[in-house]
Amino acid sequence: MDNDAFRTTYRAVNERFCPYEKSILTNGCGCALAQKFCIAEREGVQCSDEAAQATCLHLLDLLRQQARFALKSTDTQAALPHAKAMRIQVGGLRGIRAALAPEEPVPNFVEDVRATVLDAIRTFGSLEQLPFPLVMQQIAAYQGRKRIRRRGK
Repeated sequence: MDNDAFRTTYRAVNERFCPYEKSILTNGCGCALAQKFCIAEREGVQCSDEAAQATCLHLLDLLRQQARFALKSTDTQAALPHAKAMRIQVGGLRGIRAALAPEEPVPNFVEDVRATVLDAIRTFGSLEQLPFPLVMQQIAAYQGRKRIRRRGK
């Protein structure tokens, strides 16, 4: 399947995309509301709740605005490269978990995005009240998988 046909089919099948799709598909996190689907041997993730999707989109927008320095980026509207998007998504969730449970080690895998977001809202009052300096430490510290170099190439 060519990329144009895939994108068209993807948009038709995935009515409510999951903002954390990249992180879920790369096993950086999980979510109780995420539903995986397959199109031509490729996976996608959709959100089963419209309000949850809106909250996650809002959180990612806040994290992206706050992380401009950590990402060395000034444009908050342009699409991010995969590695920077992963830093915001996984690093942001790890930072929120660290803020919610400072006595525990920072998790490598966040079990449930929705539960984490709801815990943050309950604890801090709103997403705007998150302790962003602590969250930014985890975004800056996040490193994705290292490339494996093959011998002879």
